[in-house]
Amino acid sequence: YAAPELLAEAPKQLWTWDITKLKGPVQWSVFQLYVLLDVFSRYVVGWLVADRESTPLAQELIATSCARRGIVPGRLTVHADRGATMTSRSVVLRYAYLGMVQSHSSPSVSNDNPYAEAQFKTLKDRPDSPDRFGSREHARDHCANLLLWYNTEPRHSALGYHTPHD
Repeated sequence: YAAPELLAEAPKQLWTWDITKLKGPVQWSVFQLYVLLDVFSRYVVGWLVADRESTPLAQELIATSCARRGIVPGRLTVHADRGATMTSRSVVLRYAYLGMVQSHSSPSVSNDNPYAEAQFKTLKDRPDSPDRFGSREHARDHCANLLLWYNTEPRHSALGYHTPHD
């Protein structure tokens, strides 16, 4: 089984997405941060914070992000790991409905989605990131500020020291 070799030569060709957990107000409580990234620019094209991992929420995030970014059917590949939500039948059908090509990581690999994982690490390692969030609204507000910062301020060596927004 060959690992997919994906290359983005311009924006709106290849997106990747993943979900990470954000600690909630008490032990064992978590919020889910869904993030869609354009691989070419590392720009966050869509995100949401939810109480749980949910296929319908993922479908809505993908559809809304495509509409907002003017994605033309047949032009976009979306890469994800092999999580339950990412490989669910309804998400796969949404890809087909939107004319998107899907790509998934090889089974049982540690670097299943390197762009998304690197972005999550950048966000979680920021000094102003709290260890726990008091509410979903607190997590949303914090992520809104962090993701705006991520798109406009840090300069990426892989982007020739430009920001994703550039």
